Amino acid sequence: MCVALRAGVNKTTLYRHWPTKGALVRAALIGAGRLELDVPDTGSLRGDLEALVRQVVSLLTAPPASDVVVAALGAATRAPELADAAADFFADRIAREQAVFDRAAARGELPADVEPALVMDLLAGAVWLRVVLRRRPLGPDYPARAVAAVLHGIAPAAE
Repeated sequence: MCVALRAGVNKTTLYRHWPTKGALVRAALIGAGRLELDVPDTGSLRGDLEALVRQVVSLLTAPPASDVVVAALGAATRAPELADAAADFFADRIAREQAVFDRAAARGELPADVEPALVMDLLAGAVWLRVVLRRRPLGPDYPARAVAAVLHGIAPAAE
C-alpha cells in the first residue's frame, strides 16, 4: 500500500520531507521509535549479547516494527538506494552496540582485536535466517544458545 495513502497525505507532501524512497526508508529504519536499540548493561558480555539477541528477535517478530524492518531490509537486496538506507541502519546499530564490546574488553572478557560487527552479524544473521527465511520458531532459550555458540564455538569441551 502506498505510504502517502496510508498517511492520508499527497505524495508531494512526502517528497518535501523525503525526496527519495531511500530517504524515507532510512528515516523509517533509523528514526522510528519502535526500532530503537536499548543498549544493555547486564554486567557481563554474555548477558549483554543475550539481551541484544532478544531485541533482534523482537525487531524481526513483533509487529508493526517487524513488518517495516523485514520489508525494508528485504527490498534493500534489490535496490541500491534502499541498500544505502539499510547500511546506515546497521552502521547506526553497531555504533550503539560498541559500548557492549568496550565494557567487555575493559572487564577482560574479550581480546582487543574482536570485531563487534562480526559478532553481531553472526548473532543477528542467525536470527534473520531462522525467522525470516526458514520461518522457524525460536524457543525462549534461543538467545542463550546462540550466544554460547558464538562465544564458545560448537566443538566439544576439552577434557
